[in-house]
This record gives sequence, structure tokens and C-alpha cells, in this order.
Amino acid sequence: MYETDVTADVVALFSDSFTQTTEDYLSIPDLPPCDGAVHVKGDYMLPILKSGDIILYKRVNNIELGIIWGEMYLVAFHIDDEEYLMIKYVQKSDHPNTVLLVSENPKHAPKEIPLHCIRALAIIKASVRYCTMG
Repeated sequence: MYETDVTADVVALFSDSFTQTTEDYLSIPDLPPCDGAVHVKGDYMLPILKSGDIILYKRVNNIELGIIWGEMYLVAFHIDDEEYLMIKYVQKSDHPNTVLLVSENPKHAPKEIPLHCIRALAIIKASVRYCTMG
């Protein structure tokens, strides 16, 4: 599990040469292969995911060919000199060479972005939520 405070580190997080120290380790029986895990930040996917949950992801190496439409992804993209990291459903767009990023939370409108703006992409394989007392 990695700490992702800086969005710019996300592209490195998905690379084979990533060397950041791990925050912790997870061992979950019968889980499909994963490349890492991070804490959820934000409310884009409420009520499915809430801030503080842990998502486990698998990198998509070929963004143009590797998208499974309608699935939930950790998406790092760059628009207007800004870096974004969001958890969204990735859906087909009506326009060529663009994708539609859709939240579960209806207060966040879908966002259409050019495919070339996506810097890193990872499919969400599992999530962990825990409740503690005290």
C-alpha cells in the first residue's frame, strides 16, 4: 500500500521503476493479482467508496486497448496544466478519441476528456472498508 499525497507521483506509482517506500502490506485471500493499494480520497464514488477506504488496483499498460468500458478505474490525467487523480467509471464517449469519466455520486457531473490526457490508468480490483470502535 502506497501513500499518494502528490498527484504527480501517480504516474511513477504505476511504473515498473517505482521505488517509494510502502506504507503497509495487505494480504487478502483469493484476491486477483494487484499492483498496489491506496487510500480513497474524495467523495466521487459515494456510497460505493468513501474517503478512507482502501482500493487495490492493477495497472493498465496499454491505455488505448486495455480499457474495459464501464469498469471503475484510478485515473491520473492532465488538463490545462493541472494534474488530477480520481476514481471514476470509464465509459465510451460519443466523440472519437475521448472517454467519459463518471462518478457514482450524482453531485459530480460526468467529465469528457481526450484519451491522450490520461497519464496513468489502473483498474480497481477490490476495496476494503473497516470500522473500528475507539
